[in-house]
Amino acid sequence: MIGADIPLPQRNGRNVSGPEFETSDISLPVGDEENVEAPVHVSFEEHIDEVQDVVSPVIDLSALQPHQNEGVAEQPVVLRRSGRTRRPSVRYTLLGEAFDRIPEEVNTEPVCYDDALQDKDVDKWLVAMKSEMESMYSNKVWELVQPPKGVKPIGCKWIYMKKRGIDGKVQTYKARLVAKGYTQKEGIDYEETFSLVAMLKSIRILLSIAAYFDYEIWQMDVKTAFLNGSLDECIYMKQPEGFITNGQEHLLCKLNRSIYGLKQASRSWNTCFDQMIKTFGFDQCHDESCVYKKWNGKKVVFLVLYVDDILLIGNCIGMLTSVKDWLSQPFDMKDLGEAAHILGIKLMRNRKKRMIGLSQALYIDTILNRFNIQGSKKGFLPFRHGIVLSKDQSPKTLEEIESMKAVPYASAVGSLMYAMLCTRPDICFAVGMVSRFQSNPGREHYTAVKHIIKYLKRTRDYMLVFQSENLMPIGYTDSNFQSDQDSRKSTLGNVFVLGGGAIS
Repeated sequence: MIGADIPLPQRNGRNVSGPEFETSDISLPVGDEENVEAPVHVSFEEHIDEVQDVVSPVIDLSALQPHQNEGVAEQPVVLRRSGRTRRPSVRYTLLGEAFDRIPEEVNTEPVCYDDALQDKDVDKWLVAMKSEMESMYSNKVWELVQPPKGVKPIGCKWIYMKKRGIDGKVQTYKARLVAKGYTQKEGIDYEETFSLVAMLKSIRILLSIAAYFDYEIWQMDVKTAFLNGSLDECIYMKQPEGFITNGQEHLLCKLNRSIYGLKQASRSWNTCFDQMIKTFGFDQCHDESCVYKKWNGKKVVFLVLYVDDILLIGNCIGMLTSVKDWLSQPFDMKDLGEAAHILGIKLMRNRKKRMIGLSQALYIDTILNRFNIQGSKKGFLPFRHGIVLSKDQSPKTLEEIESMKAVPYASAVGSLMYAMLCTRPDICFAVGMVSRFQSNPGREHYTAVKHIIKYLKRTRDYMLVFQSENLMPIGYTDSNFQSDQDSRKSTLGNVFVLGGGAIS
């Protein structure tokens, strides 16, 4: 959906930083339009330092020095040199250092089994791998068999990740055994692969309802969720590296259950969970297949499934507790208590004022570090006024096309799109504009992308807040006329507000 700049009511339609939250409950940063940094006027003397190739004037130094007596030794003239480090200005840089993907301090996970053995946290990675293998053995995921004739087994590898908390510090070292599903053949190793997940707008609607009625919001995580799915196909896999059984190196793993990396793994898990949860009295929502509800008089519980993350929203603690206890029987669950971090979104709550705020400040910091824009100036608007983007600005020569291949344009647009879909509808129009040129982006297009990121830097602490005296949905829509310079099509945008915050 392509968004548009839509005027919204001051109270209901804008992102705020939550100044109304009580500091005794939670501490929320404040962002206001009055705090926008004013443009800095740089004098000509300061700006001229940025010019690197300056032609020095020709000066006769001997003519400027005073005449000395013949008997006095002439002292050498020491010229003063500036200690300023010469480097290109950030706003003029398009290629080179500005596009280093992720700094070393951000991406420190091993990429393979050998790297894990040489890592400084090797002990923690070994514990994580042993825990993963124990899950495989307890769920009886495979059995060792003789290699059948004419069967080519798929491979597997270890994936390592450091799970961080809300403060960004490492909490858990996770090792996951993943099958190399890209070697599977359709019709032989798998059939259907489509799997459902909850839509982000559905989560926002339920959070708005929870804020209005002061519902409980609990969170659970399914450990090794994909191992619960059953397989209809016969798939053989090589033994995992580092855990090959002695004396049985020639045997293969015949998979009895689904495993991470298989093309049908997500579908198998979703089918298994859907069948199990319905036996406990939950009904599937007609328009949202990953949202389930259970009624008992005035008591209600909503269950939201996003792959292996589960949200429980309801008005009865006893009923919620019974659901948690039941889920722990067929599945290996991890109780996370009250929801505080959902899909990379920080959830802040003031129950006294029935207010919920959604923030992606840490995710925005990740974007700034990933594309090396953390030291740039802050942008005032997501899209510069008067700037028109078109296909005429795309590269036309082979040299220009090759130079743009080093630019992570699609990655940057994808990162912005996730922020837009979760908590930042204010960049919807700008992201919709730059996403039109992903097939052949030019320098001007990427400049517009960087401008959006700089705007997110200034509005890092803005949040999507749900608080209202009623649950009346309000919709706004607007469109322009033939704004697309290439097709002369118009751009239509709409936003729907529920409980004071945008839901769609």
